[in-house]
Amino acid sequence: MANRNQQLADWLARTGMSNAELARRVKRAAHQAGHPQVGPDASAVRRWIEGQRPRRPVPGIIADVISAALGYRVTSAELGLGESPAEDRSLLYSRDWATTVETVSDLGRADVDRRLFLTAAPFAAVASVGPSRDWLLDTLDQQPDPGPRVRFEDVTAVRNMFSEFQKVDIFQGGGSGRLLLASYMNIHVYPLLQRASSDDVRRALCEAAAEQTYLLGWMAYDNGEHGTAQRYLIQSLRLAQESQNAALGAHVLAGMADQATLLGAPDEGLRIAQAGRHGLRGGSAACLADLWALEARAHAKLGDKVAAARAVAQSETAAEQINHDAEPEWALFIDPAYLHGEHSVTLRDIGDPVAAQEHARRSIDHARQQKRARRGALSQAVLASTYLQRGDLDAAHAAGLRTLSLTSKVKSSRAVEAAVDLQKRMQPFGKGGGQRLVADYTERIAQLTAA
Repeated sequence: MANRNQQLADWLARTGMSNAELARRVKRAAHQAGHPQVGPDASAVRRWIEGQRPRRPVPGIIADVISAALGYRVTSAELGLGESPAEDRSLLYSRDWATTVETVSDLGRADVDRRLFLTAAPFAAVASVGPSRDWLLDTLDQQPDPGPRVRFEDVTAVRNMFSEFQKVDIFQGGGSGRLLLASYMNIHVYPLLQRASSDDVRRALCEAAAEQTYLLGWMAYDNGEHGTAQRYLIQSLRLAQESQNAALGAHVLAGMADQATLLGAPDEGLRIAQAGRHGLRGGSAACLADLWALEARAHAKLGDKVAAARAVAQSETAAEQINHDAEPEWALFIDPAYLHGEHSVTLRDIGDPVAAQEHARRSIDHARQQKRARRGALSQAVLASTYLQRGDLDAAHAAGLRTLSLTSKVKSSRAVEAAVDLQKRMQPFGKGGGQRLVADYTERIAQLTAA
């Protein structure tokens, strides 16, 4: 057949999936991404191979499914299903600088316009692994290139804005101010990437743009917009590569590792964190402590208690070397409130509630002093769950109420999800004398999620 899509047929053969199996996975992925109307069968797949082109968002979903089966990213264009849309391109780590600038600018505009394809874009675990590998290889063997020109004064202005937006995220949550930051990037920062100046200024601009783009990704992550977050993080990694700042690139990988582990892909999270650690090459003890902490989280999720405990110890050793006066501004949040909170999660997950409680309490104390409601809520939720591990429902309920109080003060889906996770952990205790406390917490959770 003249119009046969041989590309799709060849890629499908590589996965080993039948037409029926591809249809089943595409339907499931579409439903998870909020497209219940998408329900192909084996006959539909046959028609695609014969040359019929499915309508959006199906090409992107097919690309996600085949990428997941192969373990690396394949675009809809490579599958013969048309040009890669913006949400597909932004998952790719392009070595071409002009393509990177165009991609990150398109991503920012789509985000501000709240285009449906982006808000519904799914997180694709395998899409983060390739960029982490490319970043590591390029960082270990990097050659500077001449580039566009900008003034140092422009870079300073961008960095000053980063400081303000980072405060918004830390104290109010990722749901506050993110679209304002995206608008600022579209109007003031991304256009600078296409202008000219010296190599030194160019690298400084790429570094500042990478920091801001990472913050956009992190705020989207904290607000539960994981597909958007992943795309910003990948493009931030590419900008960090252009700046030749290995510590900043490793910091971006830490965010990518955190997201992968949270979303049920701890094996990917582990590999990404390790890539960041190997490419860090000094420069930030805080970043190293963070990467070890996230490696520990991934080991815990994978059930390797010994490796998890060892990584926690390595994180604590690195943390002893942190000098916040010498750390970059993006690393200031990696402090005792944050690190003790991360360790409490790991230790809880490997079944050591006593040690987890100690770390959770220390995190809570530091967060209270700094008035960081989000961090306090996350650690209170962990503390409550450790009380459940020890059979103390009364203490868990009290910590749960503190979790809800702090969560109500910020716009953070992570804090809400932690509170909801605690409610699920309480359910087995909702019998006999514990019924009243569990019912009370469940009712309060319903009020919070409704709000």
